[in-house]
Amino acid sequence: MWDLLIIDPMTNALLLLYGLLGQNFVLAITLFTVIIRVITLPLNLRQQRSSLRMQEMQPQIRAIQQKHKDNPQKMQEEFQKIGYNPAETLTGCLPLLIQMPILFGLFQVLGIVLGSTPQSLFELTQRVYQGIDLTQLLPINSRFLWMNLGQPDQFFVLPVLVFVTMFVQQKFLSPTSQKKNADPNKKQQDDPMASVTQSMQYTMPIMFGFFSLQFQAGLSIYFVLSNIIGIAQGLYMQRVMSSAEVQSKPEPALAVADTKSEPTLEESLGKNGAKSGDETRPKGQRKRSQSKRKRRSAKR
Repeated sequence: MWDLLIIDPMTNALLLLYGLLGQNFVLAITLFTVIIRVITLPLNLRQQRSSLRMQEMQPQIRAIQQKHKDNPQKMQEEFQKIGYNPAETLTGCLPLLIQMPILFGLFQVLGIVLGSTPQSLFELTQRVYQGIDLTQLLPINSRFLWMNLGQPDQFFVLPVLVFVTMFVQQKFLSPTSQKKNADPNKKQQDDPMASVTQSMQYTMPIMFGFFSLQFQAGLSIYFVLSNIIGIAQGLYMQRVMSSAEVQSKPEPALAVADTKSEPTLEESLGKNGAKSGDETRPKGQRKRSQSKRKRRSAKR
């Protein structure tokens, strides 16, 4: 079943791409990587969306953890209300789990296709589908720059690239808290799943970087290209989620001034009818006119 579903299809896919791309095995691996990422794209995007959602929920999660740290049952109830499942913090490892069968299969396929022994050549002829003329493809060119794609990288450049690209991808995919906790022991007690995820961000790149010391160079190239595509997907999802969040926020209402606006001259004249001439005169003139009226009334 393993050979029928994994080894034979991958072997023939690489041979077909190798023949179509001018017998360049690096280009064949590159296009093979893109095809695999396209096939797994819906699941990867869904997982990245879930991880970014976990990042946005971290303030609520920490508030619930602090409030109900002595009542785990109540804490779980509050988590369910906001739609948070602690097990989802481990979804950052999901792309690796998806790629594990592909990695194991490609490791075996490269040993068959790029093998230089009569046994590997015989096994290759037994796995080729009808319609692929193997005589036009052999011998397969396994050289690229300083590397033999069927052997590990002697200068350790690819293992370093595997570690770096995988570490960056893990940082994009794994949910992290927005604020660092000053007490790491307290953080582990509050959210043990998050601490496990954080440790995986370092252990997985180190482990696969170490394994790359024994991987064929072709397999390391596949892993580096796959990680780079994963980083690009992470950047795209962050941009999409950020723009969606901005569009969903309501626009702030315009501030209403506390003080009333100064009435215009027309409003002052028109309020309760037109004002008398004395009210519109300056204060000194009003006093003189009032004194004149008093003198006239006294004479009368």
